[in-house]
Amino acid sequence: MKDQLLRFNGAVERDPAIDAWMREHAGELGAIAHHWFEMMRKCGDEVRELLHDGCPVACLGDAPFGYVNVYTSHVNVGFFHGATLPDQARLLQGTGKFMRHVKLKPGMTTNAAALSQLIDAAYSDIKERVEHG
Repeated sequence: MKDQLLRFNGAVERDPAIDAWMREHAGELGAIAHHWFEMMRKCGDEVRELLHDGCPVACLGDAPFGYVNVYTSHVNVGFFHGATLPDQARLLQGTGKFMRHVKLKPGMTTNAAALSQLIDAAYSDIKERVEHG
């Protein structure tokens, strides 16, 4: 399973490019993205980050587990192995082989507890994949 892991070069403890991205995405959508990316940053001491395909990505070392991205009217909180995450609240969207995302809009009620659990599960999942293959 290890060779199936997506790996990104250049992940660092705190990427100034992500802070710049957050400043460029001000307003309600940016605040939503910033909040949930901060939750990913707080998953553990081994969390690293980088800007990939124009959006902030959270990694365990060089293995990505989550990202945020701002669109015209919503924010995606995405998971690189989202298809395998437990999602009792049915927040995850998407039909890809691996990735899933949660779509958030200003003024929309968010199941914050369930989304926090997804972030924690994504981190635990990538940790298991990296450490035990």
